[in-house]
Amino acid sequence: MVGIGGIGMSALAQLFKHEGKRVSGSDREESPVTDMLKKQGFKLYFEHDAENVPNDTGLLIYSDAVPEDNPERAAAREKGIPELSYFQALGEVSKKYRTIAVAGTHGKTTTAAMLASILKAAGKEPTAIVGSLVNEWGSNYLAGTSDILVVEACEYKKHFLELHTEVLVITNIEWDHTDYYKTPKEFKAAFAEVRRQAKKVIEKDEYVKELVPDLLLIGEFNKENARAAKATARALFPELENVVIDEALKNFKGVWRRFEYKGKTKEGALVYDDYAHHPTAIRKTLEATRTKFPSKKITVAFHPHLYSRTRDLMNDFAKSLALADEVILAPIYPAREEPILGVTSEALAEKISALGTPARAFSSLDEVRDALLAISYKLQATSLLITMGAGDIYKVAEQIAD
Repeated sequence: MVGIGGIGMSALAQLFKHEGKRVSGSDREESPVTDMLKKQGFKLYFEHDAENVPNDTGLLIYSDAVPEDNPERAAAREKGIPELSYFQALGEVSKKYRTIAVAGTHGKTTTAAMLASILKAAGKEPTAIVGSLVNEWGSNYLAGTSDILVVEACEYKKHFLELHTEVLVITNIEWDHTDYYKTPKEFKAAFAEVRRQAKKVIEKDEYVKELVPDLLLIGEFNKENARAAKATARALFPELENVVIDEALKNFKGVWRRFEYKGKTKEGALVYDDYAHHPTAIRKTLEATRTKFPSKKITVAFHPHLYSRTRDLMNDFAKSLALADEVILAPIYPAREEPILGVTSEALAEKISALGTPARAFSSLDEVRDALLAISYKLQATSLLITMGAGDIYKVAEQIAD
């Protein structure tokens, strides 16, 4: 598995290992995910080399981020080893199950994890693949024994169409992945296509009235995630008692990088980390933070993800980030993209500052870390620091928290 440290790839690797297959893989660098895999006994390589591919390999699976000229992929072709992309492989796996796919711009990871946790508590023994490490499981994979598969469905490049979906859950639809979907209309059309493919679809109008217990997680958006999970569980198994569902939701401890408490700085500033990388997710997270910590001075260190997303949603990013008391910006995380002229963190900082919230852009994560430590030293325990974004910004939170 090339790119085995990816959040989806690593879950699929665990599923194959659970089935008794021999699995090895490579990635560019170590991470909390590869640390988890190493503890489980996976053979990992942290360089891409043709020698990593055994001659008796039955299948090579590659992450979307891995190009065709990757040495391991090239070696597989030379040896006549079949290849599948991650999403193709996940689609093949889903054929063997009653697949419940959770899709949407926001909340799909938490909703999928909540749903799988409910079904597990109810004794339904689901298998689950979700887009983050779930605290209760210590993994992004839940091994089950039944024919139920709960999976997070990715909308990028219409990847969710690879799945053989029985029940589709849609949390919400808001324009994203603007490098591929050029307009909101194109984005909505992809969801219309996946709706037609599923046997049953559960959307907001079906779960908005569900009553859920008080949660350990903050924000109205997490209550919506819980409502979606509860409605889906009841649709699958109408006999499920509310007390079982609500107890599972009440005890759900969340997932990695979703408003995750990391600790305090030595001056007593609270440190949190969050995966939010879309304006709406940022806004809802900051509103919930303000409600929970009304007396704190909130500083966000944001790592913009993709030049295209930053360009197309620039004004919305500025409005959402301006809800903080102060904003620190890391350089844009390019992922698969080349720079776009005029699209910079400095330009975003100017727009945020124009709305009345001080904002500064820095050229490295080390500088971001030092800026946060300086704020912590200045404001002491009155400060709450949030690292935010889909890139490597979480490492900064780990560096500054005790």
